This record gives sequence, structure tokens and C-alpha cells, in this order.
Amino acid sequence: MAGSRLPRRLFLQGVAAVFMFAFASLYTQIPGLYGPEGILPARKTLRPQGKGRWQQLWETPTLLWEAPRLGLDTAQGLELLSLLGALLALGALLLSPLRHPVVYLLLWAAYLSACQVGQVFLYFQWDSLLLETGFLAVLVAPLRPASHRKQAPQGGRAGALPHEDLPFWLVRWLLFRLMFASGVVKLTSRCPAWWGLTALTYHYETQCLPTPAAWFAHHLPVWLHKLSVVATFLIEIAVPPLFFAPIRRLRLAAFYSQVLLQVLIIITGNYNFFNLMTLVLTTALLDDQHLAAEPGHGSRKKTTTSWPKALLATLSLLLELAVYGLLAYGTVHYFGLEVDWQQRTIHSRTTFTFHQFSQWLKTLTLPTVWLGVASLAWELLSALWRWTQVRGWLRKFSAAVKLSLVSTATVALFLISLVPYSYVEPGTHGRLWTGAHRLFGAVEHLQLANSYGLFRRMTGLGGRPEEIEFMYKPGNLSRPPPVVVPHQPRLDWQMWFAALGPHTHSPWFTSLVLRLLQGKEPVIRLIQSQVARYPFHKQPPTYVRAQRYKYWFSQPGEQGQWWRRQWVEEFFPPVSLGDPTLETLLRQFGLQDKSPPRARSANSTLAQALHWTRTQLSPLEAPALLWGLLVAIGAVRVVQALLAPWSLRSSPLAPASGEKRRPAPHKDSGAASEQATPAPNPWTSSSRTARRKK
Repeated sequence: MAGSRLPRRLFLQGVAAVFMFAFASLYTQIPGLYGPEGILPARKTLRPQGKGRWQQLWETPTLLWEAPRLGLDTAQGLELLSLLGALLALGALLLSPLRHPVVYLLLWAAYLSACQVGQVFLYFQWDSLLLETGFLAVLVAPLRPASHRKQAPQGGRAGALPHEDLPFWLVRWLLFRLMFASGVVKLTSRCPAWWGLTALTYHYETQCLPTPAAWFAHHLPVWLHKLSVVATFLIEIAVPPLFFAPIRRLRLAAFYSQVLLQVLIIITGNYNFFNLMTLVLTTALLDDQHLAAEPGHGSRKKTTTSWPKALLATLSLLLELAVYGLLAYGTVHYFGLEVDWQQRTIHSRTTFTFHQFSQWLKTLTLPTVWLGVASLAWELLSALWRWTQVRGWLRKFSAAVKLSLVSTATVALFLISLVPYSYVEPGTHGRLWTGAHRLFGAVEHLQLANSYGLFRRMTGLGGRPEEIEFMYKPGNLSRPPPVVVPHQPRLDWQMWFAALGPHTHSPWFTSLVLRLLQGKEPVIRLIQSQVARYPFHKQPPTYVRAQRYKYWFSQPGEQGQWWRRQWVEEFFPPVSLGDPTLETLLRQFGLQDKSPPRARSANSTLAQALHWTRTQLSPLEAPALLWGLLVAIGAVRVVQALLAPWSLRSSPLAPASGEKRRPAPHKDSGAASEQATPAPNPWTSSSRTARRKK
């Protein structure tokens, strides 16, 4: 069975990269969102209530309780956490010794701390997904780097430990829950756009932050949009059970289908780090053999295959073909696919009813739980088998302890995850073991397992509603949609949600209006990165109002225009400072700032350091900062690749020029060696064989 050493390494690097982007993106927005002059000051969220220190920390798990001990207010503590989190994640991305459980535990704790005070601006599903994935990384990360482990015996997996693959299985289970739920909710919502297969005729222009490629995708033929919706249902609902298929080629086919979907979403939409996070989760479908982690695997001499193996290979191929055939038949049958050869199109329509789908979901949801149970049981038995191969009583005892702890944690997290997964079909929720509900209730506030369901309903079917012009979301008709991934402008995202209903459904919007009337620079920087370009940078406006427009992509041939728009209504009435309407709304939503912030940290050395750092980084726009990090990481990787051959040459175990390493003798052959011989370097050539004196 192929190992998962390299996929686990890719997973840990990917999690570190996403944490880095998330912390860095959040850091750039803290003053305007959570500062003393921000929209929703963070200091209002943490107020001691006379409870014990540890009880307070357990009920509201955030490290920001300790900010006053450092001479910082809550917003400054959040800045410190974001900076340290970004730097620590960068280190874990570049340096293998930092891919340690303690490091990932710190990253998870720091992001959980931010989410506790983030309020509505950190209530996105990808924030929950990052927390759940980050905690799994704590279990997946090795206690010791693979390079520090003893070499495995011949025929074994180098450095493999019995328990290592178990937590990585949870990553596959998380990917299954994410994709399957995201596909199912599109149909359970009864959204006519999803049922009519027309969702993508609206999606590209009505999503929060489209890219320039979205304009071109929007103008594709309608039949291709409908076929793309069919493909989405296929990839999100029918393919995920193949994540647990015993045939690796089926798992690899599932992997590439998920990657295709995520890449297309990245090209046409700015979804910050969400799609990158999903791509990181897909590493759980890979293995070392597929990623060429076993050099020379394909160069072994061909041997005669016994008839049982040949029969098994034939049966596997037939089963694989049967699965593909079943998927193709189901797609054609349930979506009425018909080829129109004259018009060169493919017609599609939904041929099943909501009642039929609900019955199918009731029938299938519980079996998918048992599919997870069976797959996890197989992983546990495989780990137990690997443990029996460990030699030496001391190593066997140590491996047994680790296997017991990791197995218990894996099973517990699986049971916890069943509760939010059961929300997909309410009938399943009541049939779960009560112990799973108790476990989930005990740790629910830690967000170790969450429910998912993206794009439940297609919004903005009559055009996208907008209010005032912002930095990234559509405003100026001639301005092309920006590319800001992996940055998430959280105010722009919340403005998109706010425009879908009345302003009273988004209380924070009233606070935004107040800050604009007061001319608060941190908030202005969320709308215009260069304050000098802001129309009211010299003097705040006397009145502020918000208008709601509906936007559509322009038609081909409209030169210099990316958008068309039409005025709809007044979104927020004209108000000024002291206006009774504004004061009433502020009082109604509890947004009145009765107690101005105390200047406790004005003379703090740490606070001054944070202020200096902010001053140095403020001229950079957030996307430029994140892309700069990407360029820096690429440069470091190139340098590491160039220095690797030199480090091998300078190593005391490196062979002399033209010398070929000799494989270490087998342990039972009776031969002895003075020191362990490293594995041969496949990139070096040799002209003679080194011999050792006995």
C-alpha cells in the first residue's frame, strides 16, 4: 500500500500558507474594523464578568484576555496575534522543523482568539473551515522530522510510524463533508436557479468580487452554463463517496475532479483563501506513489505476476469501469442530457422532483455515515497491522502508546463531526448516538467541527445590488473587476450581504456611516487605500446617504464599459452628526460609544513597536502585501533548491566525486557496518563502486 508521507508534508505546508494569508489579510484591516475608531471596536467584546480566569478562558477561548498584561488594548493585542501568526506560519511553510504540532496548535489558538472578537466580519464559513483544518494539522504534524528517524528495513516505508496515517484520514473525511454538504444544500434550498440549472447564468456577475475572467465566463452560451451546473452537482454530490474507494485510481480521479472545480472558481472569483484551503484538503486523496515519492519504484524489473494478483487487477479494472459507467448513466438519466448535433449543443434539464431528492437524501445520508465508519475501521486495522511489524519491545511499547492516543483522538473527532454533518438531513440528526451529541456540545465553542453548505441559494437574480463605491467591489462602470485573492476585504464582503436586504438587517452599517461622518482615517482606509484620493480627506462630509443600484455585466461591444447599472432605491437616509435618526439607530443597535478608550498603552514599548510596524506597512495595499509574500516565498524556495546540492557535497556522509554509495547490508545478513549509509542520490552519477575494508 502506498504511503502518505509526501501528501502529509504538502498538507502541512498548505495549511501554513493559508494561515499566513489569513493572518496577513486580517492584519491590514484591524484598525478600521476593530480599532478604537473602527466600525466594531474589539474592546467592547471582552469584558470581565467576575468569573475565574480559567473559566473565563474556557467560555470565551481567546488569548486576547492577556492583552492588558502586555500594556495593549484588545485591538493592539489582535494586531500582535496576527503579526506573530503570519510570521510563525511563514516559518512553518519554509522550515520543516517548524512543522511541529506545537506550532500548529499556536496557529489554531491564535486564529480562534481572533474569531472570538471578530464579530460579523469573521463569521464566514472559510474561517470555520480554517479552524477545523488547523486543528487537524496539530494531529497530522509529526513530533520528529522524518530526517531524524531511523531508516526503515528493506521493503518498508522509510520513517513510517503506525499511527501517522490515522489523523490524515480525518482530512479526507472533512473534504467529504465539505463537498457533499455544499452540493446537497443547493437542492434542498429549493432555489429555482439551481433546480432549473440556470444558476451560473447569474453567478458570475452577482458574486461578491468577480474577476475579469468572470465577464468572459458570463457571456458563454446558456447551454454550457447549464451543463456546468450539472458538472457541479456531479463533482459535489456523486464524486465525494469515491474519496473512500478501495481502488486508488478512483480516488485519484476524484482528486482531479475536485482540483478542476476549485481552479475554475479561483479563475472567475475572488474567494480569498477558501479555494486554496479546499485544494489543501484534496492532498488527502493522494499517495507517495502517485507523487513519485518512491524513486525507482517504476524502474524495478518486471516479474511474473501470479494469477491471484492478475485476477484482482482485472476485477479492480472492471469495478472502476462500472463506477464510471454508473456515473455517466446517472448524469444522463437524472439531468436529461441530449446532444443536438445540428446546433452543436447539449440540452439538459432536471428530471427528478424535490420529493424524490428528499427521499434519496434520507436513504443515502446514514449509509454515508457508515461508509465513514467502515473506512475509519480499515485505517485503524491497518495501523494495528503496522504496529505488529515494529521490532524491539521498547519501540513496540512506545508505538502502542502513540497509536492508542492518536486512535482515541481520531475516533473522538470523527464522532464530534457526525453532529454537524447530520444537519444535511434532519432525520439523521436524531438517530445519532447520544454520546456524539454530548461530545459535540462540550467542544462546540472551539469550532473543532462545523457544518458547511456554500451557495445555498443564488442571490441577485435580477442584477447585483450595490450602494456606495468601495475599493474592490463594483462601483465605477469602466473599472475592471480586480484580482485580490488570497486577500479578503471583509468590509466589501459584508457590504455585498448588506445590499441584499434593508440596512436594519446589518446593524454595523450604521456604525460605518457614523465613522464616515466623523472622518475616521482607519475606516476611510478600508474604502480608499490612499487617503489623499478620498474626496473628503480634508474635511468629513456633512451628510452621508447610501443609494442602492443594480449592476449587470456589460454586453460585448460596449467599449470601455465593464458594467451597466440602474438606480433602485435609497438604501440609507441622509444623516449628519447629531441627527435624531442616526442617534436612534445607534442606540437601538447598541453602537453608541459612551466610554472612550483609555490611553493605557500610549507609553508601552510593545505598543510603540506595533505602531511603527503599522506605519511601515500602511503604504502597501493588502493584495500587494500578500503577493509580495508569495514572491518572497518563491525566491526563498529557489535559493533552497540551488543550495541543496552544495549542502549534500559538504555533508560528511556525502560520497566523494565520482563515488557511488553502497546500500546498507540487510540486518539479518550477518554483515556489519560502522555507520548507517544514507539512501543513494538519484541525481548523481558514478563511474566506480566504493568498497569498504572489513
